[in-house]
Amino acid sequence: MKQAYLDCSSGISGDMFLAALIDAGVPADRLFGELKKLSLGFYEFKRTRAVRGSLVGTRVDIRVPGEQPHRHLSDIKALIENASLPVKAASRALKIFNHLAEVEGKLHNAPLDKIHFHEVGAVDAVLDIVGACVGLELLEISELICSPLNVGSGRVNAAHGSLPVPAPATMELLKDIPVYSTGVEGELVTPTGAALVANLATGFGPLPAMKVAKIGYGAGAKDFPGHPNITRLFVGERTEIVVGEPGLSGDEIVSVIEANVDDMNPQLFGYVMEQALAAGALDVTCSPAQMKKNRPGLTISILCVPEQSDALSQLLFEQTTTIGVRIYEARRKVLDREQVMVETPYGAVRVKVARREGKMVNAAPEFDDCRRLATEKSVPLKQVIAAAEATYFQQGEKFPGAEEKAPEKAVGTSPADGAPAGS
Repeated sequence: MKQAYLDCSSGISGDMFLAALIDAGVPADRLFGELKKLSLGFYEFKRTRAVRGSLVGTRVDIRVPGEQPHRHLSDIKALIENASLPVKAASRALKIFNHLAEVEGKLHNAPLDKIHFHEVGAVDAVLDIVGACVGLELLEISELICSPLNVGSGRVNAAHGSLPVPAPATMELLKDIPVYSTGVEGELVTPTGAALVANLATGFGPLPAMKVAKIGYGAGAKDFPGHPNITRLFVGERTEIVVGEPGLSGDEIVSVIEANVDDMNPQLFGYVMEQALAAGALDVTCSPAQMKKNRPGLTISILCVPEQSDALSQLLFEQTTTIGVRIYEARRKVLDREQVMVETPYGAVRVKVARREGKMVNAAPEFDDCRRLATEKSVPLKQVIAAAEATYFQQGEKFPGAEEKAPEKAVGTSPADGAPAGS
């Protein structure tokens, strides 16, 4: 079963979704062939490589000369129905535009036949939505899981004036869908992006157990300082988690891949780590080692699910100077984890909470959030971390065994026992 996972930690827009699909391997000629069936007149479709922060991805930019008409829902339906698109893609696209119309009608108190689209009726939005529906079919993806969405903050200028982020239409589309904000100033989720995930995703949550074959990177229009504006799309096959011993909570079998190197430039290790994590490694570490011939060296260790051991071993051969690796299986025990957003005097911070059998055993503020706020507010980093911890525990969470006990009564001799008071 072909599965995809959409990482929206930098939000999502229609052009980012379409760019991620193209970057993940959608045949461009077949995609453009389907899009040309839409009677949209002249437009320029640009596909480029763009750097966002420390990452690079595909950027899609669609431009139309002159002003565009405000299309009604009936106009959009006619465009799609007359285009002879693949049946499933056309059905999905119509469902998305109908959902958008329902939201606009609710917000502006107007019937569906009176709704005219502004931004989402433009040529680029139509191509983004139809292109995403066609792209999923071309990649033969039957299940799309989406992460919680980082929506951004601040205000955005739209056809109806200056609006708070997330925009009202965006938030209506994201009802019952997990969202959060890391405080990035800007609109990270657009109405088009929200409509796509709301109608195409079959579930929302963390990365599921899957064998990743391709990863697509879709770059957004803006480049935020310290925040790579990239949407990632993982494409592969669904797998079942290997359990170490049935009945033991948190147990699973993993593969450990190790390689010793004493002739590699240590500057390469950071790149090797990034490549391994992007390829699906669970963890990558490096430790000093004293090698034969008394040379200082490094031991590189990669933790992964057993199905990925061959691919990650090949990565070590290609990216390092090692000529041999060791692979063995280990049983590891992991805690259940969740993220909780807390509001500190300095801003919003995510707190990672680890539990065992429902009881909290660890809670730690997200370091990147704290570092960003410390820089923005010009306060010590330790102060922001302490504030996040205090805010979280003030909500009533306690470590097991930390419940308050009633003070015991003082033990002493009273005058009735035959001793003088105060003795």
